[in-house]
Amino acid sequence: MAVKIRLARRGRKAHAMYDIVVADVRSPRDGRFIEKLGNYNPQTNPATIVLNEESALKWVMDGAQPTDTTRAILSYKGIMMKKHLQVGVNKGAITQEIADKRFAEWLKTKEAKVQAKLDGLSKEEATKAKARMDAETKVKEARTEAINKKAEDAIAAVEAEEAAKVAAEAPAEEAPAEEAAPATEEAPAAEAKEEAPVAEASSSTEATDSSKKEETPKAEASSSAETSDSSKKEETPSASAEATGDSQKEEKK
Repeated sequence: MAVKIRLARRGRKAHAMYDIVVADVRSPRDGRFIEKLGNYNPQTNPATIVLNEESALKWVMDGAQPTDTTRAILSYKGIMMKKHLQVGVNKGAITQEIADKRFAEWLKTKEAKVQAKLDGLSKEEATKAKARMDAETKVKEARTEAINKKAEDAIAAVEAEEAAKVAAEAPAEEAPAEEAAPATEEAPAAEAKEEAPVAEASSSTEATDSSKKEETPKAEASSSAETSDSSKKEETPSASAEATGDSQKEEKK
């Protein structure tokens, strides 16, 4: 029976995880399997691999064919290197001690590479975190500066408004005093104006009285003239009567 070492998918769609299984080549991808060797999580950086190395080496030595992804995982964990050395031991090309020594050296080099990669990732993450912190600090400083500027503008506006109010109230307080002085100055002028009409009124009254006095003699003169005329008229008939009497006397003679 042909056997493969492959991945069996599980987990959510966007956060998939995989089991490393030994299964018949005829079974479906997520179908029945013979043995589970470990699991693989590509969501972490670096990827998390949990593997039963002894069982994996046994199946590889028995002829199980890993898929491409599973081969990369087995190579990463040193299973394929162990197989290569064990084949040399089985053929008598090298001893088991030499094979173990070479595997230890390879494993040490591999661990150094892995650690260097982890350090690089940590350094990169620290750099990114520092960049994020710097960006956030700049944003906070800009926000604080904007808030302070806004507060300063508000304070300046309030101070300007208060200064304008004080400036508006100061002339308003000085204006009544200035207006009071002209009012006091205008009061005598008003009194003079009031006295002038009174004087004019008295003079006009005196003028009317004098005119009345002047008119009164005229009236008396006219009345005396009228009386003289009437006396003359009265005297005239007597004279005419006397004239008629004389004429009659002359006729009788």
